[in-house]
Amino acid sequence: MKICVLGAGSWGIALTKLLSGLDHELTVWSIDSEEIAMLNEYCEHKTKLPGVILNGAVTFTTDLEAALSGKDMIVMAVPSPFVRDTAKKASPYIQEGTIIVSVSKGIEEATLMTLTDIIEEEIPQAKVACLSGPSHAEEVGRGIPTTVVVGARERSIAETIQDAFMSDYFRVYISPDMIGIELGGALKNVIALAAGMADGLGCGDNTKAALITRGIVEIKKLGVKMGGHPETFSGLSGIGDLIVTCASQHSRNRKAGYLIGQGMTYQQAMDEVHMVVEGVYSAKAALALAKKYEVSMPIVEIVNKILFEDYPAKDAVKDLLTRDRTKEVIDLLWTK
Repeated sequence: MKICVLGAGSWGIALTKLLSGLDHELTVWSIDSEEIAMLNEYCEHKTKLPGVILNGAVTFTTDLEAALSGKDMIVMAVPSPFVRDTAKKASPYIQEGTIIVSVSKGIEEATLMTLTDIIEEEIPQAKVACLSGPSHAEEVGRGIPTTVVVGARERSIAETIQDAFMSDYFRVYISPDMIGIELGGALKNVIALAAGMADGLGCGDNTKAALITRGIVEIKKLGVKMGGHPETFSGLSGIGDLIVTCASQHSRNRKAGYLIGQGMTYQQAMDEVHMVVEGVYSAKAALALAKKYEVSMPIVEIVNKILFEDYPAKDAVKDLLTRDRTKEVIDLLWTK
């Protein structure tokens, strides 16, 4: 297939490495001319994904029209805050029925829309799908075994993407539950910030396990209210992605949370990480969705207070532990 990857960050480059090794014809676009010059010279992103050398046949360009012309599939890999603007600029060059795979994770703060909703609004002539799961770019770029899930409204579109991405180290499952997949991918970044904060405060494995376990409960409650399938949140884009993002050394959200736990502001932490920290951008949207759908999300609430209300991270753990007593599973009843 002729495939264009929009976005030359670490994830875009890792997927380019994967797809170019499967005999697809790859074009990578970035708005950053210095980034494209570096990729053209070295076939390597020396700052965001060093050591991952791309096929010399890959084309790198800043020309959006040239990048999109005649493509069978487009991989939307720009950070979530830039998805709408990129989609709007790309729309005139995209043909009817072109498949677009959204591989970023986030919720738009102003509209509370998922990224595929945004792309469908800006590029209505395309067939839009999403790809998510526990898949750090640093490992995919090195060929480390990884599994993900693709969500699409039509089975044939999901299967086309599955066929395009499947390799001996990258296994792809398919699902019709786009909303569940996207919410799992976006909201886990907020929980990962909390896990990082706990690490920065010197808390232990017990604390992280509690945040992961109760975090997926919060994500699932909201996701089901919004139309997601309960089993999706027990899968790759739910608990799978949450575990890896809360625990991995590669997780930018966990790292930013760690720095905040150590006393930095969220802006200082993002500057230190040198990459977009999706959880910071999704936190307000997550809280707004919780209020809209009347779902209790105490971890999301406390993360927002720490990020945007100068609330001391050291007080957060006590606040979470001393909330009103409740049952773990609300629907379970005693017989006596």
